[in-house]
Amino acid sequence: MAAANYYEQGEGDEQEYDDYGEVKVKAGNVLPVWGNARTMNINNLILTNIQASPYFKVKLYGLKTYHEVIDEIYYKIDNLEPWERGSRKTAGQTGMCGGVRGVGTGGIVSTSYCILYKLFTLKLTRKQLVGMLNHTDSPYIRGLGLMYIRYCQPPKDLFSWLEPYLDDEEEIDCKAGGGAMMTIGTMARNLLTKLEWFDTLFPRIPVPIQKQIEEKLKARMMAQRWALNQGKEYNEEESTNSNSERMPSKSRSQEMEKRRSHHNSRSLERHSSRHSNDRDRHRNHHRHRDDRKHSKRSRSKERDRHSHKRSHHRDRRSRSRDKSRRDRRSRSRDRGHKKKHKSHRDRS
Repeated sequence: MAAANYYEQGEGDEQEYDDYGEVKVKAGNVLPVWGNARTMNINNLILTNIQASPYFKVKLYGLKTYHEVIDEIYYKIDNLEPWERGSRKTAGQTGMCGGVRGVGTGGIVSTSYCILYKLFTLKLTRKQLVGMLNHTDSPYIRGLGLMYIRYCQPPKDLFSWLEPYLDDEEEIDCKAGGGAMMTIGTMARNLLTKLEWFDTLFPRIPVPIQKQIEEKLKARMMAQRWALNQGKEYNEEESTNSNSERMPSKSRSQEMEKRRSHHNSRSLERHSSRHSNDRDRHRNHHRHRDDRKHSKRSRSKERDRHSHKRSHHRDRRSRSRDKSRRDRRSRSRDRGHKKKHKSHRDRS
């Protein structure tokens, strides 16, 4: 269902603008209902379990006023999950039958979601919803107020509703049984940027509005960083000025002279150390170059010595081979002469 027009403005009123250039107009006390006016845009399985719950049909049915429901939140709620702890069985389910889709097997719906739907049936006014957001007795009253805005308020108004609470440091544990501690500011930021909420889904925000919300969050974060840096610089400047004002003129001049002398000595040390380093590098370079030359000459001498040894051994081997050849030839000649003389003697 289309959202109702709930802004009112007098004929002679001047227009005011917020930090983002949008027109600020006086809002009426009647809240619109965005989306489905019967289901509050809650998942059908959760809504069916709420309407069939004895707690909703008996206990909450007897509560007729806003203040009675607020007291019930204070005494009964300690988490903001849609299902009671351990009652939701999703093991083995995939796709559309498990997880955050909220269809398939159900469970025991939580007290917090029963009371959230009860608040929807009471048709809260703007003043009552703002009272929930700023309540000081319990963070769960504030948390249900934020969830009420997320479920049934127009998407274009979500940022203006939740922006004042983005830096709220009050802590709240939204998980049944504990273990999901966060601040109200973190919860408000998650409602603006995330679709999942434990075992269910919030209604989708149109893509153009979602982009506008992300841009506003980014601009807000940059503005906070800039303010933080400016504050640091201002504090440092103030502390420096206060110290200089408290210092007498004579001691201040002495301090300045000491700083200048210290600066000059440091500059001289850096200059001398730089020149000494340059000399050391130059000396090391020449020493390494001489070492390389010496090592090269040593290697060449070693190669010459080895080559001389090899040539000497070759000469010795060749001389021994020549000598053995000559010995063999001389022995063969001696044997030939002996045979010749023997045959001559035999003939004679």
